[in-house]
Amino acid sequence: MTVRFDDRVAIVTGAGAGLGKQHALLLASRGAKVVVNDPGGAVDGKGGANAVADEVVAEIRAAGGEAVANYNSVADAKSAQGIIDTAMNTWGRLDALVNNAGILRDKAFQNMSLEDFEFCSQVHYMGTVYCTKAAWPIMRERRYGRIVVTTSGSGTIGNFGQSNYGAAKMAVNGLINVLRLEGSRYNILCNAISPSARTRMTEDLLPEAMRVYMKPELVSPAVAWMASENCNVTGQIVAAAAGGYSVVQYFQSEGVQFDPDQPVTLEMFDEAFPKISDMTGAAPLGRNRTRLEERLRALGRLG
Repeated sequence: MTVRFDDRVAIVTGAGAGLGKQHALLLASRGAKVVVNDPGGAVDGKGGANAVADEVVAEIRAAGGEAVANYNSVADAKSAQGIIDTAMNTWGRLDALVNNAGILRDKAFQNMSLEDFEFCSQVHYMGTVYCTKAAWPIMRERRYGRIVVTTSGSGTIGNFGQSNYGAAKMAVNGLINVLRLEGSRYNILCNAISPSARTRMTEDLLPEAMRVYMKPELVSPAVAWMASENCNVTGQIVAAAAGGYSVVQYFQSEGVQFDPDQPVTLEMFDEAFPKISDMTGAAPLGRNRTRLEERLRALGRLG
């Protein structure tokens, strides 16, 4: 089935280059009207240049698509509201929001200033919150919306020197874990992309032999699908790199169940830890409440 966005309006933050640019180009090529947001700052978030977003808009229009530029920063609530307002003032609707904007301020935790830690969180996490919060009532009223957030293996796995970045990228996963529950009744689906691609942010981080394959446009099909009406999942993390795609899930071990009516000593936990950490029979984390009920019922503690 062909995936189209005719009469749909999408916002892509940080769309002036790299991944965001490719997301915007693909959405526009499939009929979406796109707000190309980018303040045009450097990798560390400093400075700005309107031409960055303008050039992407010009490319979309030259190909016969519809797009408008927005230069606001996601890192301020009022400014982020202006991004959403651009879509509503231009086309009177909003169907999809791709939270892609980001910066890097890498240093080992010992050497990282709190300012660098806080600003990274302000852009990646709070920027996602601000934009999503502004879009939420619009999507809720229309009972339709697709929200994509951008996470990273730097959070789910870890990466030296990126404690600020990794922490913020894990925070957006927690956000969609809750929003998938609150949005489902309104047909608002919230998913995450975990990309790996050659961009100005990662050029020096990727192994040289792999760089030629790590094209940002190979991430965009996953993002566009999650932003489309064809998407039928919520709360998922999709990893994408070099044309490969997979779903990332957290798993919980079967563990050990002590009798909750009896004391549990430190020594009991110490002795049981090898079994507690044994991942044989592990299940996706969403089952943890059901599994706990099953274990307590087996002990005769539930009816």
